[in-house]
Amino acid sequence: MLDHLIRSATVVDGTGAPAHVADVGLRDGRIAVVAAPGTVDEAARTEEDATGLVLAPGFVDPHTHYDAQLFWDPYATPSLNHGVTTVAGGNCGFTLAPLNPDRPEDADYTRRMMARVEGMALVALEEGAPWNWHTFGEYLDALEGRIAVNAGFMVGHCALRRHVMGADAVGGRATDEQLARMVELLHDALAAGAWGLSTTQSSTHSDGDGQPVASRHAAPEELLALSRAVAEHEGTQLEAIVAGCLDRFSDAEIDLFVAMTAAAGRPLNWNVLTIDAAVPERVPRQLLASERARAAGGRIVALTMPILTPMNMSLGTFCALNLIPGWGQVLALPVEERIAKLRDPAVRAEMLRRAESKEAGVFRRLANFGRYVIGDTYAEENEGLGGRVVGDIAAERGQDPFHCLVEICANDGLRTVLWPMPTDNDPASWELRRRTWEHEDVLLGGSDAGAHLDRMCGAPYTTRFIGDCLRGRKLVSLEAAVKMLTDDPARLFGLRGRGRVAEGYHADLVLFDPERIDAGPARLVHDLPGDSPRLDAQALGVVSVRVNGVEAIRDDRVTGAVPGVVLRSGRDTETVDTRVSA
Repeated sequence: MLDHLIRSATVVDGTGAPAHVADVGLRDGRIAVVAAPGTVDEAARTEEDATGLVLAPGFVDPHTHYDAQLFWDPYATPSLNHGVTTVAGGNCGFTLAPLNPDRPEDADYTRRMMARVEGMALVALEEGAPWNWHTFGEYLDALEGRIAVNAGFMVGHCALRRHVMGADAVGGRATDEQLARMVELLHDALAAGAWGLSTTQSSTHSDGDGQPVASRHAAPEELLALSRAVAEHEGTQLEAIVAGCLDRFSDAEIDLFVAMTAAAGRPLNWNVLTIDAAVPERVPRQLLASERARAAGGRIVALTMPILTPMNMSLGTFCALNLIPGWGQVLALPVEERIAKLRDPAVRAEMLRRAESKEAGVFRRLANFGRYVIGDTYAEENEGLGGRVVGDIAAERGQDPFHCLVEICANDGLRTVLWPMPTDNDPASWELRRRTWEHEDVLLGGSDAGAHLDRMCGAPYTTRFIGDCLRGRKLVSLEAAVKMLTDDPARLFGLRGRGRVAEGYHADLVLFDPERIDAGPARLVHDLPGDSPRLDAQALGVVSVRVNGVEAIRDDRVTGAVPGVVLRSGRDTETVDTRVSA
């Protein structure tokens, strides 16, 4: 007997094949039958009529930071609401394990680092997770059996370094003995099911003390030794971030990435490729790394988002503005001193000069303050400004836009929420995106879901992209869009039996209305431990999401079921060996 039968669904199977109408039967967590409508004779415990609805594989998000959130939110909201059934965590070199049992203070260091570098509420980290593990395997075990999504995790380089080197991990080079211990720890994590190694060398990544995170102090030899360890385990990957990910790679960064993927014989993915027609040379430069990797027997995959993810800013709390060269020192001052500095014309002029300089890289996009929209305000002087464009307000007041923005924020004690309008929402940029998506080493994803919680909401990229393909720009077909969100990431990670609607595959499925599928606007909610805020967005047109055959979402509401599994390398992933196709 079937557990469930979905009748007359329009099946988009994830392979890119044309959609077709079929009955799909589920049994024991897998797809038991895909057949022409009305031809399934086997009885089912439950069934539903899906006429007019699209049935697709569950979406796979290749870059999230749900490592902590899953403990207080096993549903990985809002990703699960938007059809994501599998998430990859432990990215950018940051994980909650391993923790050295001889140094209990390392857990506090890790929490403060995650709060700073990934924008997670510190109180949520402190109150929402049990912190009852030391090894990476114990961390995975702590999640087993209590999550609604399937989740796989890389092991973070920063955690390995901290475990072995303690406070010396920041600022120090590893000795031969320390490196050998790191490699041993990595082997332990991979044997327990870690998907691979993640690391960062990005200049934007600082710990809770404002110091460069541990992995930024690693020599190339350390990264290569760890990469070679990854090669010894089945179904593993590399993920890495360098400063050039934000704009354009240096030659040294390309050489490092190529050496790492070649040493591991595994794909290396990085986040995130920014596509902007105003900077046409960026995409060829970034994809040069992929070209060189293939020649060396490796593979480098660029993640890129198929939507423009809104991200808010503030002069009062840490955000992307702090990462503009020269801005961090000003924005780190106490509020009253900060306001005084920002009101100084000479200081503003220097800040603008730095923001518009070549050294600002991709952050130059944030320097057009006339295109900012005012969000939430708090002072009486700012009443009625919410939703207005700074450039219009500045023109009325006879001020330059940055001066105008500073005065508005100062009235609110710097609590004003600011929404920059994207500079790359033009037809030429969208056409460049469409062409770039066709590249064999470009993958859609990079939501950062679970991180930067009150600043951005990238999780709904799946439903928003499909809605855009069906009723908006229509840059690619529905079949192509679904493949990009399902089978493509599943094949990159070597996921066994996931990413397609096919007999024998795990029944990770999303059923949606093609006339309505979309994502609502981001809204601020206070539902984290400690009443901390985050941005959320409603899923529109998603009728049902099933994970391993069990319904986890019905009409944008969680059912309470937790059918997800911790996906472990080797058992749940197979090796994607780059040397085979080199």
